[in-house]
Amino acid sequence: MDVFEAIRQRRSIRSYEDREVEEEKLMQVLQAARGQQFVAEAPVVIVACAVEHEHVMPCGHPSHLIDVAIATDHITLAARALGLGTCWIGAFDRRMVRDVLGIPDSVEVVELMPLGYPTDWPAPRSRKGLDEAVCYDGWQD
Repeated sequence: MDVFEAIRQRRSIRSYEDREVEEEKLMQVLQAARGQQFVAEAPVVIVACAVEHEHVMPCGHPSHLIDVAIATDHITLAARALGLGTCWIGAFDRRMVRDVLGIPDSVEVVELMPLGYPTDWPAPRSRKGLDEAVCYDGWQD
């Protein structure tokens, strides 16, 4: 599956088969990142973290959260291309995750991402047409 097909087919998966993810596929998904109840069903949960560092983007914002967003986006696409499902989770008890995994306060827990074989693929959701979602030469209502 090419990346454009993975983008078209990517869905948030909230129900997983009771089936192990092969080590090779897990490593491929995690490699792509370089450069809730349904969470408990997933055989793997990726905890995406960031360490604030000195690098600041030209706009003045630190880059660590953007770096994590790019990495996890690559994970979702690699997972889909390998027949695995994911779901981006940004609302969770960060303190509990820190405590359970022993993550120090100097590391920011950004998101959770369950990973596994989906029990089914949700149908595509209805989306606005590009003529409703894209503006040229300024904001248009």
